[in-house]
Amino acid sequence: MPEPSRPPWIEGLLQPAAYGHPADAVQLAETHISWILLAGEFAYKIKKPVDFGFLDFSTLERRQAACQAELRLNRRHAPDLYLAVVPIVGDARQPHMGGPGVPIEYAVQMRRFDADALFETLAQSGKLRPEHIDALAAHLAAFHGSVGRATADDGHGLPAQHRLAAEFNFTQLRPLLDHPTASADLDALHTWTSTTYARLEPRLAQRKRDGFIRECHGDLHLGNIALIDGRPILFDAIEFNEELRWIDILDELAFVVMDLEARGCPALAYRLLNQYLEITGDYAGMALFDYYRLYRALVRAKIAALSWQPTGDPAQRAALHARCRRYLDYGLRLIRPQPPRLYITHGLSGSGKSQLAARLAETLPAIRLRSDVERKRLAGLSATARSDGALGAELYGPAMTARTYGRLAQLGGTLLEAGHSVVMDATFLQREHREAQRQLAERHGTRFLILDCQAPPETLRGRVRARHQAGTDASEADLAVLDRQAAQREPLGGDERENALAVDMGGKVSVETWASAIAAG
Repeated sequence: MPEPSRPPWIEGLLQPAAYGHPADAVQLAETHISWILLAGEFAYKIKKPVDFGFLDFSTLERRQAACQAELRLNRRHAPDLYLAVVPIVGDARQPHMGGPGVPIEYAVQMRRFDADALFETLAQSGKLRPEHIDALAAHLAAFHGSVGRATADDGHGLPAQHRLAAEFNFTQLRPLLDHPTASADLDALHTWTSTTYARLEPRLAQRKRDGFIRECHGDLHLGNIALIDGRPILFDAIEFNEELRWIDILDELAFVVMDLEARGCPALAYRLLNQYLEITGDYAGMALFDYYRLYRALVRAKIAALSWQPTGDPAQRAALHARCRRYLDYGLRLIRPQPPRLYITHGLSGSGKSQLAARLAETLPAIRLRSDVERKRLAGLSATARSDGALGAELYGPAMTARTYGRLAQLGGTLLEAGHSVVMDATFLQREHREAQRQLAERHGTRFLILDCQAPPETLRGRVRARHQAGTDASEADLAVLDRQAAQREPLGGDERENALAVDMGGKVSVETWASAIAAG
């Protein structure tokens, strides 16, 4: 439908007298579906009377219901930001925000925050930090673990619904593209989406049966996350369409990972992905991750294209064209990936394996599998849980060690099959465990490399001692464990060294330098 003209009462709401609180000046912002009035300490979000198919705000009753839903959904994340649904009363010449009278419209009242706090602004200015990403990963994992889950027989999250949503991106985007190259690129993306959906449809159905369709945020790009009081706060969740909100939790994660990558922050994107996966253990869903990422990139391309249609500002239109092109280019890179690789670390506790593996996973990029985390997951423990006495003896005994390395191989095979590079973070002190991963790489026809992490004995002991005393890491190795490892390890054989790289992690060369060099090789 065409862009609605601005109603006359909007002009009235630009007057400070229309509010029951101080507002020296009122500013108007606009999206393709909303008018936002910035008045004093508050923002008022008003739904436009539009019907785009995927949302319908065409009647006052629908807009009121959408405001109520927006308040409920966003107070899950941001109760201090989302305050109330406020009626707009009066008439077109003298409207008033709130108060008695017959409502002519409704608005969601929000507490304002500094636009510089948006993750998209922080990313653009280089101020988005790893600790912000870690906090976001923990918040998302906790949120996804707490929200409502679709049942096997309800109508949420059916594969056919996702196929229609993906097709709708192309249907809406195609007539908006005004360059032959862009149309040809869209054809390539459409073909990949169709063939990939056909291949993955059974997995999409399995995700629903397994309970991974949940009432999510639904629109989790960097423009809908803010850093407030040092914490990531999600806002502007989808209220207008249940199908777009009841989705696979990895579809939600894919959105923000995609946006980080598309905005030039791939290391932070994979830090978020790996932190989230280590908390949730949801590696099986990674077969769908590229499909979800492309879907989300096309959503953002579509929104940019829809937004440039009504604007008369040449500079704004050019910026929106560039944004749309950025997401299309991201999609093209996604459907033409590099072959996956398999890396395993090798070395004693304290040799810097985990640091190297984490940074390498962000640099390649790749999925990191950490034996300390998976060992505890197999035992039903959280990553930082402490084991003592009989529990500790069983957790680190031969049987659990065999299960742990088997788990790494199982997960690694799943990820390689899905096209993801893998970095396995473990001591790999026994040849049989190294050989199992070499054979895994051989079966998948992928490159295999052993990262032989080395450090002086005094460095090993100092790191192990400090980490054990801190008690905040998944590793529980102490000096006694380090001594046993040194006595029982099986050095790399001559044949193994053909696929190994000695990595000096004693501190002379930074872990960033090593990771970059390994990724480049």
